[in-house]
Amino acid sequence: MSWQPSNDPVLGDPRSCDALDLVIVPRTRDLGDGFEVRRALPHGKRQMVGPFIFFDHFGPVQFVSGKGMDVRPHPHIGLATVTYLFDGAIMHRDSEGNVQEIAPGAMNLMTAGRGIAHSERTPDAQRASGQKMLGLQSWIALPSGSEEIAPSFQHYAAGDLPMISERDFTARVIAGSSFGIASPVAMVSPWFYTEVTAAEGASVPLDPDQEERAIYLVDGEVEIANERYEGPRLLIFRPGDRITVKALKATRMMFLGGDALEGPRHIWWNFVSSSKERIEQAKQDWKTGRFAAVPQEHEFIPLPE
Repeated sequence: MSWQPSNDPVLGDPRSCDALDLVIVPRTRDLGDGFEVRRALPHGKRQMVGPFIFFDHFGPVQFVSGKGMDVRPHPHIGLATVTYLFDGAIMHRDSEGNVQEIAPGAMNLMTAGRGIAHSERTPDAQRASGQKMLGLQSWIALPSGSEEIAPSFQHYAAGDLPMISERDFTARVIAGSSFGIASPVAMVSPWFYTEVTAAEGASVPLDPDQEERAIYLVDGEVEIANERYEGPRLLIFRPGDRITVKALKATRMMFLGGDALEGPRHIWWNFVSSSKERIEQAKQDWKTGRFAAVPQEHEFIPLPE
């Protein structure tokens, strides 16, 4: 998706347990036609959790027949995008020639590296019938030695991703390792991303071995160290503490994080880089048409002025 900065809200939840470093209330933006986006990262007090530098929660939104999402071709550098759906479908097309319909529970990792352009649209069948959409999109900043790698795309269907099923919760390991099992997704730096669905009363552990960790509450309510938190919230934890999350009602949440990068990143529009000069080059490359075109697309998002 495409990004523009917006002001951070005043944080709610002023109290937190000792293990919590920060509680972020996502800021809400309406992109039109009732399509809401809640943005948790980047935030004024925290740029990244591990390499996660951007975190958007879109929907739920109900598109009527004939309507849908149309994110025209736009560019990225220096990052990888993860699109993860709970409801609905998105058609991905990129300048490397990849065309993939994204379905709920699937993992879609587009690594921009030195540069890629892509579009995200509602597939024709779902546009004709109408669909409900709910999902997340994250950007993973690439480490300094890998910012200019070749662009690529990975897709794993929901059934290809490992799952753990306990009596009162299930977890799908989207990337990295959680609960002692590993995803098949290839990564250029250590990070993890897991969907957890917990029944009321469930207790779910958060791995203490990860350097940086957070939980994004999509919906529901949890208790951590006698403090209650409702979704949507991003809960960022300090390193090393053992965390147990108790679901006070049926809850859907994402466990995420990984190794911290070697330094901060510059973000401008859809570009992420450790170098301001590289972002300036990317601006000119998009403005002058030096990015490769996205097949089957005849329009694009212009460079913001």
